[in-house]
Amino acid sequence: MNLNSNIEKEKKYNKWIVILSIVIPLVVALLFGVKIDMELPLFLPPIYATINALTALVLIVAFIMIKNGKIKLHERLMKFAIILSVLFLVMYVLYHMTSDSTSYEGAYRGIYLFILISHIILSVAVIPFVLITYVRAITNNIERHKKIARITFPLWLYVAVTGVVVYIMISPFYA
Repeated sequence: MNLNSNIEKEKKYNKWIVILSIVIPLVVALLFGVKIDMELPLFLPPIYATINALTALVLIVAFIMIKNGKIKLHERLMKFAIILSVLFLVMYVLYHMTSDSTSYEGAYRGIYLFILISHIILSVAVIPFVLITYVRAITNNIERHKKIARITFPLWLYVAVTGVVVYIMISPFYA
């Protein structure tokens, strides 16, 4: 298959990439304003922090696998990383719809806020990168996939790791 054919296949997904890249952050922001008066049977923050840690681990292993030429395993791991990220997002939103926010009151508040704000901004910014990278892979546009994956991987890894760091820093302040 030639490059133009692969790019044409990619273009079919562009509308969905744009829609999802806008709708996901908007829905999350809107749902933050919704409060459900119920108590969850589980305390979700350590669970979704674990999911973030697992996502980071899966991303690193997937990177190692592709460097070692294990393409199918890399593909499976990347799909798993996407599933983990979606699961994280659902749990994160559910927690914030049912619980009050916790504020960090420690001596490292400035560091915490920097990590939290960069985590939030990049978690929104990484959405189109992940989607574009995935589409380029499934449309077999491997050279273009590799180009954007060089950006997507460190962004996504940063978001996953800082999610864990934010949890560790805020965990002593949970009520």
